[in-house]
Amino acid sequence: MSELTPFHIAFPVDDLHAARHFYGTVLGCREGRSSDEWIDFDLFGHQIVAHRVAGPRDTAAHNPVDGHAVPVPHFGVGCCARRSGRRWPTG
Repeated sequence: MSELTPFHIAFPVDDLHAARHFYGTVLGCREGRSSDEWIDFDLFGHQIVAHRVAGPRDTAAHNPVDGHAVPVPHFGVGCCARRSGRRWPTG
C-alpha cells in the first residue's frame, strides 16, 4: 500500500463548540492546535480545520448525484465502503 499524502481543508462553521463535539467526540478526531476562531483536527491522517464564521452565509449549491441533491461544497471519508467491500462508482 502506498504512503498517505495528507491534505488540508478548511471549512466554515458557526459554532466551534458544536464542531469540537462532532469532530472530536462523535467522529473521534484528535484535536490539534486551536484558537478562539478555529480548531485543527486529524481526520485519518489529514488536517481539517473548522473556522468560525459569524453572520449568514450563502446557501450551498446542490447537484444531482444518484437521485440525491448533494450539497456543494462537501467532503467525506470513504471508510465504510472499504469495510463493506463495496466499490465506488468510477464514472
